[in-house]
Amino acid sequence: MEETAIFAGGCFWCMVEPFETQPGIINVVSGYTGGHVANPTYEQVTSHTTGHTEAVKITYDPEIISYRQLVQIYWQQTDPTDAMGQFQDRGDNYRPVIFVNSAEQREIAEKSREQLAKSEMFDDPIVTKIEDAQPFYPAEEEHQEFYKKNPLRYQIQEAGGRSEFQKKYWK
Repeated sequence: MEETAIFAGGCFWCMVEPFETQPGIINVVSGYTGGHVANPTYEQVTSHTTGHTEAVKITYDPEIISYRQLVQIYWQQTDPTDAMGQFQDRGDNYRPVIFVNSAEQREIAEKSREQLAKSEMFDDPIVTKIEDAQPFYPAEEEHQEFYKKNPLRYQIQEAGGRSEFQKKYWK
């Protein structure tokens, strides 16, 4: 039986590959969630008028990869101490959020966030939100699997500090 997970951690372009390359991942879709406009466009979301956050919706096989494992992968892709963006991506549409689909997902995400906070790995407090999942709208086709379609532009995007941050904190 398939399950879904929704994570926001900056530009959705940078959130696809780390999940898509894992065993048990069926599909990763870039999109928008958490706002008040139905079927928003990229231009609308980046204008900061819809309330949406760029996110990825992951369909996975829980027999192969668990939600707990997905949350751990998520932490390693984001700066959980930055509430208003990620690395070079700034603004509310880039905020870090774990959108949960069930009470079980909420419990796993909250416990994981508590453990991360207790680890004292970061100098600043963990500010990543955990919110109930809201309607998810797939982004336009040009944003799907961006790292495969535009490898040079993706590399430039990744050069914005995410890789250095990962090396520093996750070795």
